[in-house]
Amino acid sequence: MNIALWIAAGLLAVVALTGGVSKAFVPKAKLAATPGGEWTGERSTGFVKTLGVLELLAAAGLVLPAALGIAPVLVPVTAACWVLLMVGAMITHLRHGEAKFVALNLTYLALAVFLAWGRFGTASA
Repeated sequence: MNIALWIAAGLLAVVALTGGVSKAFVPKAKLAATPGGEWTGERSTGFVKTLGVLELLAAAGLVLPAALGIAPVLVPVTAACWVLLMVGAMITHLRHGEAKFVALNLTYLALAVFLAWGRFGTASA
């Protein structure tokens, strides 16, 4: 079970890192021109950059606390926050008629639920 939780955390951290880097460092106009990134054209640059920074923090929060043994409770807390982020992402993509991205966000949401459940539960040790 612990290995499965580490795999889920690692996968989500890669997703968060990738999304965070693109939102924090890629120009908004370029993001808006990519598939699935059209929504960024409707939001302020500050909002998109802030979301990117939050995703970068999530990438760290999904792995580092458990890996370093410092406040490991932050892993399931971060995973629970990721669930909320994915709900927002699914709503945004639904509004743009992007069903394939909704399905992808649902997969990430399921991984985050599994991670939060596993790390808050018996596998938290």
